[in-house]
Amino acid sequence: MAETSDSMRAAVLDAPGPPEALQIRELPVPVPEPGQVLIKVKAFGLNRSELHTRLGLAEGVTFPRVLGIEATGVVVQCPGGELDPGTQVAALMGGMGRTFDGGYAEYTCVPVRQTVPFASDLDWATVGAVPEMLQTSYGSLTIGLDAQSGQSILIRGGTSSIGMVTAVLARRLGMTVLSTTRDPARVDALTDIGVQHPLVDDGDVAAQVRRLMPDGVDAALELIGTPTLPDTLRATRVHGVVCFTGMLSNQWTVRDFYPIEYLPRGVRLTAYGGDASDLPPAVLQEFLDAVAAGQARVPIHRTYRLDEIVEAHADMEAGRATGKLVVLP
Repeated sequence: MAETSDSMRAAVLDAPGPPEALQIRELPVPVPEPGQVLIKVKAFGLNRSELHTRLGLAEGVTFPRVLGIEATGVVVQCPGGELDPGTQVAALMGGMGRTFDGGYAEYTCVPVRQTVPFASDLDWATVGAVPEMLQTSYGSLTIGLDAQSGQSILIRGGTSSIGMVTAVLARRLGMTVLSTTRDPARVDALTDIGVQHPLVDDGDVAAQVRRLMPDGVDAALELIGTPTLPDTLRATRVHGVVCFTGMLSNQWTVRDFYPIEYLPRGVRLTAYGGDASDLPPAVLQEFLDAVAAGQARVPIHRTYRLDEIVEAHADMEAGRATGKLVVLP
């Protein structure tokens, strides 16, 4: 069994506020009960939903709270015996960082059902960037879009971490990928990961898409939110599917939604919000193996130490990242 101390460092949020509201404190190491697992955190990725929580926009959160909807690390204790000590695991979702303390810490205690075991020799920064990003991208493609080889896909918000991993997965699936960025300087970041048609978002992406594909794309992934959703719908063919997954804009709802006026004729709108159960261990393992073999890339913008969490959150909030932000406790 791995050695544990009695106390750990964690980033604690006492109440919603600016990045500086996240404070590093000493807390007792949690004690797992049967059905739970204690994980020594080696790395965790930052996610927009944690920004929403910090800003007071998330529902069902109680304070003080250790944020973090994901973490990767090594099993220390598992009273029920479901996982052996030393097993590499990803933990994600299921209330992490909202209804119970999450991954912004040196240790985290989560329900066993929220873990996905794997085995990899990749560095922890790379592994730590993957779980929530891969789960959201994979779930959006499979559950949200039922994406198929040979189809075309538009990714709206393409230089976000999820946008970039979705492009990687879609290319591996054999799809034609169109992906957007508002910054012309980021076009090369899209072509570098295999996007065939990078588009600079001028607010009328539908017109650009229709010049390339007059009937529209087969599938579209909306990661920016409700402000761009009507334009994304207009870029999609009759019987094509748009999946609403992300809210980079922090605008979640459509006011005065009138479906017949809002939805183009015959275009299907769905949504995806996932859980750890949507990321099968075999999918995580296959992706990590592909990265190790040089067949897939993990888009990491920067890594931080735990005591740089304020700077990391400020960078996330300002939209300075092209790819994933990762913290190494």
